[in-house]
Amino acid sequence: MPRQPESAMVDAVIEWFAHAARDLPWRAPDCTPWGVLVSEIMLQQTPVARVEPVWREWMERWPTPADLAASSQADAVRAWGRLGYPRRAKRLWECAQALVTRHAGEVPSEEQALLALPGIGAYTAAAVRAFAFGEHDVVLDTNVRRVIGRAWRAQPLPPAHLTRAEREHAAALVPASASAAVAWNAAAMELGALVCTARAPRCAQCVLAADCAWLAAGSPGLDAAPRRTQAWHGTDRQVRGRIMALLRAAHAPLNITGQASLDDIEPGQLDACLESLVGDGLVTVADEARGLYRL
Repeated sequence: MPRQPESAMVDAVIEWFAHAARDLPWRAPDCTPWGVLVSEIMLQQTPVARVEPVWREWMERWPTPADLAASSQADAVRAWGRLGYPRRAKRLWECAQALVTRHAGEVPSEEQALLALPGIGAYTAAAVRAFAFGEHDVVLDTNVRRVIGRAWRAQPLPPAHLTRAEREHAAALVPASASAAVAWNAAAMELGALVCTARAPRCAQCVLAADCAWLAAGSPGLDAAPRRTQAWHGTDRQVRGRIMALLRAAHAPLNITGQASLDDIEPGQLDACLESLVGDGLVTVADEARGLYRL
């Protein structure tokens, strides 16, 4: 069992964050709520190192929701580049449209207003409220869940699905004051990203090492835990990415099925991936008779 009260462990993580936090542009005091929202969408399933240069380009080009809303969806998807999961770009563009029409181009701080925006779920709404507006909330991503699960409950990795009990425990750890709550949310997330990592935790450098329930139990279960990896080459996701890369680089509609660079893909898979991209609203049929597509 941890040798310190829970509040002391929380305070230790906040103290560690004060000198260990990465200098990220969306953490700057002058970053707007829109900048925070964009960062949260981009950071979903994507490492910081890949996100930061794209975020900077986006914020220079579209510093407000109105700026993005005035551009086309194709411009947004094209600027998304190789961040992956391009539906996020579409949702962000749709979000900008909604912010202009419903909120006079401003990001709201109210939870229900945020949840009503395209592409905004419970985690993103909580993160925007906390990091953009300094509100008291429970920001519970995979990194935070892993830190709490190990240090407090001796779990090697969090369960696949967030449980009510897990959320209630996480909420109980959040300090009462809004400023401390924001600091804890950011600090726990950073500790999970940099130290308490999924497969190679740096326990010797962890501020919670002396009190970690998982470490005290001998760090059990990590080797036996299933590895959440997915084959990439030849998957539909890879094929979709290759199609999107061609269309992003194109200055005119393309006949995708006639591209030599896609000859290694089975025609049936290529057609299915094209159909799914059209269904997702990421690709448009420019000329059905000639088989031309565009963003």
